[in-house]
Amino acid sequence: MPENLLGDYLRARRAQVSPAVAGLPTFGTRRVPGLRREEVATVAGVSVDYYVRLEQGRERHPSAQVLDALADALRLDTDARQHLFRVAGLGPSLSRGAAPERVDPELLRLMDMWTDNPAIVLGRAYDVLAANRLAYALFEGFVQGPNLLAKVFLDPGARTFYPDWDRVAASTVAGFRVLHGTWRGDPRIAEVLASARARSPEFEELWARHDARGKRLESKRFRHPDVGELTLRMNAFDVKSAPGQELIVYHAEPGTRAAEALVLLGTLAVTAVSP
Repeated sequence: MPENLLGDYLRARRAQVSPAVAGLPTFGTRRVPGLRREEVATVAGVSVDYYVRLEQGRERHPSAQVLDALADALRLDTDARQHLFRVAGLGPSLSRGAAPERVDPELLRLMDMWTDNPAIVLGRAYDVLAANRLAYALFEGFVQGPNLLAKVFLDPGARTFYPDWDRVAASTVAGFRVLHGTWRGDPRIAEVLASARARSPEFEELWARHDARGKRLESKRFRHPDVGELTLRMNAFDVKSAPGQELIVYHAEPGTRAAEALVLLGTLAVTAVSP
């Protein structure tokens, strides 16, 4: 049976929208979480039969107008709306073979110049393709391979390293969902996904929600064994020369304890490699 990405996504998202949020009255006991199929159809202005066929995969070619109406009915934000269009075949879904990803040498040199900012490059499956010295020092102790998703869900030290692990985990899965929809059929993404689903019940539970959200400017807390707890701001940039790659740069607010901790961490990193 072919995948029904659109139907799976619609079912998951309507389960997250309450009648009150959708502006609908409620009567009596409800047997389903979120909205019923007929409620989504009514709010979106399509027939119930048509909407049922969309969820069941018997209709796979909705128009852009229908998708816009469904996105409004399901209260989707920009990232989630774009993901809806991708899984329906109307968005910029890309494909890529099994060739290894490489980081532009010029980008590597630029990252090495940022002595005060941890920086990493993520691949299209959240593989950590490169990092500068301060980033390696910050993430020291993680043992689950060079993949960020594996580090969050399979590394036993992750819940200590990330004091806000629940928030980090949800954000990681939502970002991976965007990559999964964008790079349709990518073998590395499929490999990472299969491993996480088989080995982490927490990942499987979050994956079933179908949240889709790209990285945004945000703060993230870390608890490092050598410098203690620090809160860093995070910026994410698409690498234009290598579609699918993302540059993540962290920084501390000047004058904060986190800024002092980064300076100390940088000193420790230099000392560790000095003869």
